[in-house]
Amino acid sequence: MRITNNMMMHNTSNNINGNKVNVDKLNHQMSSQKKIQRPSEDPVIAIRSLRFRTTLSEIEQYYERNIPDAESWMSVTETALKNMENVLKDIRTQCNYGDNDYLKEEDRDTILTQLTKLREHVYAEGNADYAGRTVFTGYRTNKKLTFMVDEPNTSYQITQKFDYKAIEEYRYYSDKVTLPTTEAGVLGDAISDPKEAVFERIRLSYGEIGSFAGMSYSYKDAAGNKVDGPAVTVTEYDSYADWAAANTSGDGSYEVADDEAVFIKETGELILGKELAASLKSNKAELSIDYTKTGFDKGEVRPEYYFNCTDVSDPNAANHIVYEKYDKDGNEIYQDINYVVAAGQTITVNTHASDVFDSSLGRDVDALMDAVRFAIEANDKVKNLEEMKALEEYSSEECQAKLDDWLKAAKKERDYADSNMQKLYNSYIGKCDKYLEKINLAITTVGSKGQSLDLVKNRMSNQQTTVESLKSTNEDRELSDIIIDYTAAYSAYEASLQAASKINKNTLLNYI
Repeated sequence: MRITNNMMMHNTSNNINGNKVNVDKLNHQMSSQKKIQRPSEDPVIAIRSLRFRTTLSEIEQYYERNIPDAESWMSVTETALKNMENVLKDIRTQCNYGDNDYLKEEDRDTILTQLTKLREHVYAEGNADYAGRTVFTGYRTNKKLTFMVDEPNTSYQITQKFDYKAIEEYRYYSDKVTLPTTEAGVLGDAISDPKEAVFERIRLSYGEIGSFAGMSYSYKDAAGNKVDGPAVTVTEYDSYADWAAANTSGDGSYEVADDEAVFIKETGELILGKELAASLKSNKAELSIDYTKTGFDKGEVRPEYYFNCTDVSDPNAANHIVYEKYDKDGNEIYQDINYVVAAGQTITVNTHASDVFDSSLGRDVDALMDAVRFAIEANDKVKNLEEMKALEEYSSEECQAKLDDWLKAAKKERDYADSNMQKLYNSYIGKCDKYLEKINLAITTVGSKGQSLDLVKNRMSNQQTTVESLKSTNEDRELSDIIIDYTAAYSAYEASLQAASKINKNTLLNYI
């Protein structure tokens, strides 16, 4: 085969160009340290690269966004729960102080001061938020757990469920002593005869009830079938004073028929007759009470987080808002906020207010404060009457004798008040322990979730490292290897140029 100069020039040009392409490719690799610049150079590397990048992007979403977000949410929750735990421990400490036979005046004042301060913080931790989202309110993260200002015109129709365990013994006091302020009052005013009545009651989560819509109850028979209890006659009174005034004996005491109930709107209490209370307990009944409350104070919990209720504040019925906390079978509807923290793995980060911030807690603290006030007022009455006996204006024999009668009545009220305070505080130690159990369970649950999240976080960290390593192995080249290849390719390129320069030096004419 005859090789012409043109053929040699063509082949040389192709070789030079091939070497230049190889040098250019290695030059790109040197500057980028990547094996390929475009998918067409190596489709296998390109496909693997896409898969690794997709996997890495998912891992980064979990590891760098979702997991830290979940950690922060649960950290805020845990801090709020621990703060609430401290508040409850402080309340329990005050209960221990109150359960004392030898309280002095300054002791009662101290207890009242401490409880007043603690009352402000009972539900405050329930308003804790993370990045503007309230952590205890389910899906409604844009709303607080409590009313942040007084809302006198806000109105809710509420259905509150109870079981027989909510029935508790409570002491009621009537015909309290009203101190005279003059000698004529000492001699002429009627002396009260303080009375104590003990009834079983169910206390709603709110006082100042607008209207009582009724109560119903059910229980299970021997076969396990649900049985609705008979209708109960409930007599409504606006206040204790109205209840006492309705007493047929006229002695100012409280009374309720054995098989009936009394509802006090002011305090939100359903007071049960003896037979009715015994029947409800023996049948292990479940109760439902419907009522309307208009007007909420700052710091009170919002009903929608605890009960089935309807916001009827707007006169237009079409604008009423219905909230469901329980389904038709009485099962609680949970609004779980789940974070995807790994492929196919989610974690519930939120804790529901109803599980930790009991709606009765605030009312319990109010009851403790009322008991202290009653004891303080009763002891002050005795003190004031003793001081009156030492004054000149009350020094007459008749006035002194009458003051002794007043003092006897005041001491009777004082003994009732001190005994009530001691018994109430003693019983509320147990209540505080139950509240603390719920808080500790919630703290443990959050801690367990945190531990699970830590395991997932470590796994995601390891996966991220592994995938990044595989991605680098697939895409990247070591600079030292590129330099060696580049040096060899550039030498080949220079050699091809030198070879090309010698092709046309000699021709056939040189030999003719």
